[in-house]
Amino acid sequence: MSRAIFKSTLLAGISCSTQLRFTINGSSFRAFGKSPSSSSSSRVSPMATSERSDAAAASSPSSSSPASRSATSAIDFLTLCHRLKTTKRAGWVKKGVENPESIADHMYRMGVMALIAADIPGVNRDKCVKMAIVHDMAEAIVGDITPSDGISKLEKSQREQEALEHMCKLLGGGPQAKEIADLWTEYEENTSLEAKVVKDLDKVEMILQALEYENEQGKDLDEFFQSTAGKFQTNIGKAWASEIASRRRNH
Repeated sequence: MSRAIFKSTLLAGISCSTQLRFTINGSSFRAFGKSPSSSSSSRVSPMATSERSDAAAASSPSSSSPASRSATSAIDFLTLCHRLKTTKRAGWVKKGVENPESIADHMYRMGVMALIAADIPGVNRDKCVKMAIVHDMAEAIVGDITPSDGISKLEKSQREQEALEHMCKLLGGGPQAKEIADLWTEYEENTSLEAKVVKDLDKVEMILQALEYENEQGKDLDEFFQSTAGKFQTNIGKAWASEIASRRRNH
């Protein structure tokens, strides 16, 4: 998919019925979808964030100061990341879960999982924690795309890669942006032991959350357990998934 076609597709969105405007550092950018506080995910135009960042840099009276530019880029980036806190996980929304978790909720508990997991030979724990809080970061722009949206895995990955590139530009580039991009790519490509661990934690967190919603709200969320069955790559993923399945059977 060409970048021009991708940008046109992203602006159209998967189901974008409402146009919203957000303001960062005095400049506005567009998002598409329902409001961030609603149960539906929103999608932000990455082109608009880039345009806004360029305009802010040009008009800022302190633009000549590297420290000021760094602070501006950091707060702009973090303001965009706020959408991870307000965008609800689409799978739960579609199942009618009340007060469903946000994307940030999901990533936070994954980070805690990586932090408390037993040591695994050859696995860098700190890298796993970082990867957990980066792996869905692009969803601040593209939203939480699920299999039921009819978007192929390849197209989903392309959209998220484009979005992440814009986020890294908004951050101002540099070593921190490169680390975020490298962690995301490593996770997507499943090329390392850390990526395999974090991909398992992604599934474990989802089925643990499904169990909690079943117990709290009486929902039947069996499809989430079925979708992950037999797909765990690591011993820790298999062990934690087995514990969750045991608790579900005995509840």
